Amino acid sequence: MPVPDGIDGMRLDAGVSRILGLSRTVIAALADDGDVSIDGVAAGKSHRLSAGSWLEVTLPEPARELENPVLAVEDMDVLYADDDIVVVDKPVGVAAHASVGWTGPTVIGGLAAAGFRISTSGAHERQGIVHRLDVGTSGVMVVAVSERAYTLLKRAFKERTVDKRYHALVQGHLDPSSGTIDAAIGRHPGSEWKFAVTTAGKPSVTHYDTLEMFAAASLLDVHLETGRTHQIRVHFSALHHPCCGDLTYGADPVLARRLGLQRQWLHARALSFAHPADGRAVEFTSPYPDDLRGALDLLRAG
Repeated sequence: MPVPDGIDGMRLDAGVSRILGLSRTVIAALADDGDVSIDGVAAGKSHRLSAGSWLEVTLPEPARELENPVLAVEDMDVLYADDDIVVVDKPVGVAAHASVGWTGPTVIGGLAAAGFRISTSGAHERQGIVHRLDVGTSGVMVVAVSERAYTLLKRAFKERTVDKRYHALVQGHLDPSSGTIDAAIGRHPGSEWKFAVTTAGKPSVTHYDTLEMFAAASLLDVHLETGRTHQIRVHFSALHHPCCGDLTYGADPVLARRLGLQRQWLHARALSFAHPADGRAVEFTSPYPDDLRGALDLLRAG
């Protein structure tokens, strides 16, 4: 289109923002990427517009709505289901819901394939999700089926009235054998997809007790007071006791191979909360999957 008389002399980011109704930040980013040109020549965000010049803007493709693949998820057992909630035993390699860059199976897609109908508020791809487990973490997970359950469970997780228990196999021996880790967690300064203990992070509290000690590792019962991304993995890595098999956070690859681990030894063992229908206390537990149990068997055999 030709540059209108009304924006003659304006900066490109301000003028195009007025024409298209987009923010100046968005227009500046498009200009930086070479997607804005004047008379056929790419122009920067501070370029001064002249009335009658030919303006071309290439807009990105509209974002596609994320979809959970409706496919049966092998080894994902339903531990409990009623009109308000469904509790599953999530296997490793399964995401809670669809996300950018993830093309594998999801809990929501697996439940849809199994005939569960989930219709709650929130983003389309995250309907029913009130908490998450990492793709590489197995164990018990609850999904809200009704709107009432979604509202009440979201509040319960936010107010920390849900008891989340994990079992973790970490390298070495903790001193003390039972304790609390109170250390803020934020984005890792050198990686967009890792996290770290940092003074600029969010408050994060992890309680632990040692259940069993081996020559090279310790089996812990872990209670999360907060629920930060990668919290258990980050906290124990910061103490130089990373989860066995967790190469991302500094685990010994030799020990991981000896134990046959291809992921972190971390399992969501139990989940207890007030049922959203009537407030009664409910608790659900998940047994160890084969790979985690096999690692323990090797340690116990010496």
